[in-house]
Amino acid sequence: MEIIKPGPSPVKSAPHKATVKEPTVPEGFHLQIEKRLQERQAKKPPVVVEEEEPPHVFKSHPVSKKILEGVVGVPEKKLPTLTVPESPAFALKKRVRMEPAPAPVKPPSPVKAPPVPHFGLPFQPKLPEHHQVELCPFSFDKREQERRALKEKKLEQMRNEDAPKFKAQPLPDFSTVVLPEKKKPEPTKPEPFNLLIDARGAEKSSRWENMLQEEKKQQEEATHFKARPNVVTHKEPFKPKKEERADTSLSSSSSFQLLTERRARERQEFDRALSEKEALRALMEEQRRKEEEEREREEIARMRQEQVHKAQPIKHYRCVKVKKSEMPLTVPQSPNFSDRFRM
Repeated sequence: MEIIKPGPSPVKSAPHKATVKEPTVPEGFHLQIEKRLQERQAKKPPVVVEEEEPPHVFKSHPVSKKILEGVVGVPEKKLPTLTVPESPAFALKKRVRMEPAPAPVKPPSPVKAPPVPHFGLPFQPKLPEHHQVELCPFSFDKREQERRALKEKKLEQMRNEDAPKFKAQPLPDFSTVVLPEKKKPEPTKPEPFNLLIDARGAEKSSRWENMLQEEKKQQEEATHFKARPNVVTHKEPFKPKKEERADTSLSSSSSFQLLTERRARERQEFDRALSEKEALRALMEEQRRKEEEEREREEIARMRQEQVHKAQPIKHYRCVKVKKSEMPLTVPQSPNFSDRFRM
């Protein structure tokens, strides 16, 4: 029997470490727009801070003493002139027409301007001040500096944070097999249909049975014999009556009409009315036939006229006026390739 001696154990090699590379240093684009912005900022004149104006202090004016003495701003009341009464010129004897005396000439009333009403404080217009607006270039230097500082802060936090450690989950225990409980469905319970035809059939069958019972009862009553009582012997005997006829003798002055003549006249009038009705019906039929033929001819003429090709007239459109465009010219701008807006 051979004995196998254990050989020397293999030497375990040290684990291989990955080389850590330096982080990539981002470099921005050297565009001409940044250089132009710096030159424009250097050429910009220093901003002169204007002194703030002192706040306006409200100072009230003294009240006019005329308001306390009497009414101000209302025109004086003009009194109307009194009417001078004159005696009427009545000529009682000769009734001579007397000329009226000339009216006195009134002197013209002097023109008096109404006083200026008092409305409180006088209106003092405020002249607009002329401000000179200075144009300055639009820049986001301050905002870009804040964004860069925030970006650097986030990168520093990411560097200081520890790398997440991997922790494997334990394997499940496959020694015992646990299956979910099998649900056994319940059998379907049939239910009868509630159809209207069944109710109608039951009602019809009950009606048919009632009718059969009535017929059977009538037949039984008909087959049962029952003698009627004798009433002939208790009645009076038959006595013939003499017929009462009218007088049929004809006198020379009386006249009579036969029924056949009246019926002949009625038949003649009926035949005449029937012939008139037939003639009117035939006339209406002929008129309807003529109208139908006229309608068909008009329809054929219209269809033939529609089938004739007709040239469409030339459409006249409004003339096109070519005028110079009023849109402003496009201002070229440099593409925004700067990394100033990136986080």
